[in-house]
Amino acid sequence: MLAVLSVEARKLNRSLAALLAVAAPSLIAIFTFFNLMRGKAPMPWEMWMGSASAIWAFFMLPMSVTALTALVAHMEHGPKSWDHLRALPLPRWKLYAAKAFCVLAVVAAMSAAVLLMAWGAVTLAVAIKPQLAPTGVFDLAGYAQTMGMMFLAGWLHIAVQLWTALRYASFVPGLVLGIGGTFFSVVATSARAGVFLPWQMPINMLASEAWRVNTALGLGGGLGLVALVLMTVLLSRREVL
Repeated sequence: MLAVLSVEARKLNRSLAALLAVAAPSLIAIFTFFNLMRGKAPMPWEMWMGSASAIWAFFMLPMSVTALTALVAHMEHGPKSWDHLRALPLPRWKLYAAKAFCVLAVVAAMSAAVLLMAWGAVTLAVAIKPQLAPTGVFDLAGYAQTMGMMFLAGWLHIAVQLWTALRYASFVPGLVLGIGGTFFSVVATSARAGVFLPWQMPINMLASEAWRVNTALGLGGGLGLVALVLMTVLLSRREVL
């Protein structure tokens, strides 16, 4: 399994995945920097870090997952290399499990980068305008816990997008699904039923109602893990992709 993971990691390193992993958190950091620079009075750390986390969970995470899963799947669909991979003398499920693991690892790294870059953006802006230094305590453990919960709640969304991207040779179904899911999660942000929409589960980690947090976290993480296992098993049994 380690050999398969190593191969997948090298494939990602030669693709645009690294650029995507840096670009998405960087956009949030740039927004945070200029937003702070135009401020008139100091704001608490909680506002700046919470805002960065919200932007990530609300829009950048679902769009990044859509792009990342399409990219990971197209590395095999594009050159039509599935026949070769599935003919190798190793269990087929390892091919799909490795892809799922790499996607989860990249999303986890991007989540951490959002916090790091947001902190860096605020620090840089304060160096230019010291009078806008954030107030309150920089609760890194709390911010990291929230981001970790968002990552876990996003597993079902990741599973749905990756399954679609791997199942269809064309990247169009995955993109349509991702864009459509993000659209409905945005317009239905305050809807009570929105907590059951995979694309909206991560943003529910910032909800004030405990039931929304627990429901989204349980469904996103639990059903996400089940969906990833089912994806691995069912795709490995297919003879044609």
